[in-house]
Amino acid sequence: MLAAARDAGAGWAAAEVLRLPLTVAPIFEEWLERNVPGMKEKVLNRIRAMRGGKLNDARFGARMRGEGIFADQIWRMFEVARRKAGLDGDAPELSTASFRRPAGAQLGLGF
Repeated sequence: MLAAARDAGAGWAAAEVLRLPLTVAPIFEEWLERNVPGMKEKVLNRIRAMRGGKLNDARFGARMRGEGIFADQIWRMFEVARRKAGLDGDAPELSTASFRRPAGAQLGLGF
C-alpha cells in the first residue's frame, strides 16, 4: 500500500491504530461476524489490548497510537515499511495560505 501511495506521488505517510468509537464498534463487530467469524474475538481482544480493555480510547494521543506491546509492534512494522517505501521523511509543513474567509457577515442559523 505504501509503495502504491509513493508511486501515486505521496511524499510522506502516517498511520493510526484502528479506533472504534461509539456506533462504529457494533458495525465493525457485525462485519467481523459476517466475514471472519472465527477471528472475531481474537481481533476484538487485540484491539482491547491496545485500548486499555476497551474498543476505543478517547484520550488525545492514545487514541491515535494505542498502547502496549501490540501497538508498539504495529508502529515498528509501519516504520520499516515506510522507510522501505521511501516515505519516512518529515511531515510536510502545513499552510493556511490557500484558505480564505468568506466575504460578508457570518451566516445565521435561521432560528
